[in-house]
Amino acid sequence: MPPKIDKFDAAIVGGGLFGAYAALYLHKKGLRVCLLEKEVRLFSKASIVNQARLHGGYHYPRSIATARMSDENKARFTREHQNFINFSFQQYYGIDRFSSLTDATQFERFCKYLDIPCQAVRNHPLIDMRRLEALYLTKEYSFDPLLMANYYTRALQEAEGIVVKCGAEVLEGASSAGEWLVSYEQEGLRYQLISPQVINATYAATNALNRRFGMTSIDLQHEISEMVLLSSPELEGLGLTVMDGPFASLMPYGKTGLLSLSSVAYTHHKVSYGEEPSFGCQREHPDCRPDSPADCNYCPVRPRSAQSKMLAQIRQYFEPGVRFYYYSSLFTIKSKLQANFIDDGRPTEINCLRENPAFYCIFAGKINSIYEIERVLPL
Repeated sequence: MPPKIDKFDAAIVGGGLFGAYAALYLHKKGLRVCLLEKEVRLFSKASIVNQARLHGGYHYPRSIATARMSDENKARFTREHQNFINFSFQQYYGIDRFSSLTDATQFERFCKYLDIPCQAVRNHPLIDMRRLEALYLTKEYSFDPLLMANYYTRALQEAEGIVVKCGAEVLEGASSAGEWLVSYEQEGLRYQLISPQVINATYAATNALNRRFGMTSIDLQHEISEMVLLSSPELEGLGLTVMDGPFASLMPYGKTGLLSLSSVAYTHHKVSYGEEPSFGCQREHPDCRPDSPADCNYCPVRPRSAQSKMLAQIRQYFEPGVRFYYYSSLFTIKSKLQANFIDDGRPTEINCLRENPAFYCIFAGKINSIYEIERVLPL
């Protein structure tokens, strides 16, 4: 006897923060939801492999739209996630003396325009001012990706109207009579479900899933990225982001006691400009394909860590007595819109690509923009 075909009010593909939040939002509105995640657990990729910055807008002086969206959502995100946010450190932004795309006057004008705190600092006992044109004390926090992942995973498990299927890869979608027939594979077996709406929250696999449902692709570029985790006894209560160009950023990784380190020059190891993430290493790891990217953290052929180069870069901005101890690195595929190559913006775009049956595509920018979901998805 063929397996029963379940029917849901919404099917969401992708078990990161945006997919989880969409599932809980629709569930609270009375919808029965199925959340499908290809990996064996939720929150295994970009939702935890990031610098854990709760953006206040400072990071995007060349993209007012991204900066404003970050700042607009910050207050609500902070209020609703305060148990997972590290408030107890000082976050500095420095303008490098050489090759920065933003100078001190521009940065101050930008902060004034957005009405975000920005206090000039002439000297700091731990920061080497010889490499900086200017240094500013700002108001920016760090969220804890691991605590948030545990919270949302538990909330999904406790919601009676949400069915979570991990290890489930969506194969195709066919429309008929105002509904989607979604076929997926789980543990080697093929299943189907029916839903009047599908929501694509797969991030790096956005175009692959769009194609499986007959939707148009969006212009993306993809990067295999590394986030370095380290410790420093002297810097436990401090974060420093050097603006604006091929520089680096160091800040607390939530409440873990570790620091996250990223570098414009060294974080991104490989770049793909195709519609789907296509990298040479996939030829050595057949479980990872452009149309089905795998978890880089468990890949035997992932890039060699660039932690030594990243540490050497960030050391230039601190006094000699500051010590650094490498802990580990996290890897994932990061994707961004090709249109934002120049201004470095990271907007969140949520579009309805089809109606009756509905198909929504969420392409996530910054993590505190999850509330954009509420503006677009139906009640």
